Amino acid sequence: MIEIFCKNQRATENVAETLAERANGGDLFALTGDLGAGKSTFARAFIRAALEDPDADVPSPTFTLVQSYAATPEIHHTDLYRLKDPDEVYELGLDEERDTSVLLVEWPDRMPGDWWQGALEITLKREGKATEAGDEARRLTFKGDQGRWQDLLAGLL
Repeated sequence: MIEIFCKNQRATENVAETLAERANGGDLFALTGDLGAGKSTFARAFIRAALEDPDADVPSPTFTLVQSYAATPEIHHTDLYRLKDPDEVYELGLDEERDTSVLLVEWPDRMPGDWWQGALEITLKREGKATEAGDEARRLTFKGDQGRWQDLLAGLL
């Protein structure tokens, strides 16, 4: 387990951008945290970095459930909050993309248990009070198979 304290939104985005530069097809990033913890903000920074376009339109998949991006490798950003049954994940067709694409999954607890295998769980938690600009610090906790994710996480501290 690795923890990183990010003093503001920009610091959190920097972590996401660094991970995007190192991500490979088959990587599953399970984004956990309370409502408003910054999961979508983290995913948006990750996707913009992967697309090499800081102004790319990256809407939240809250209502569409999946947003896909033509990066290399392809990225699928999912928000599973509205799913009622874990088996609904299979209806999204992501099992076909699991081995070749990068998956960013918000609310991964709604996935079937076998989907977690090999995932890097990233928990975002608000820390402290918001500044005048509304910016809050975050604590990011990374959990996953140490061997699999060691290189990707190297240098983040």
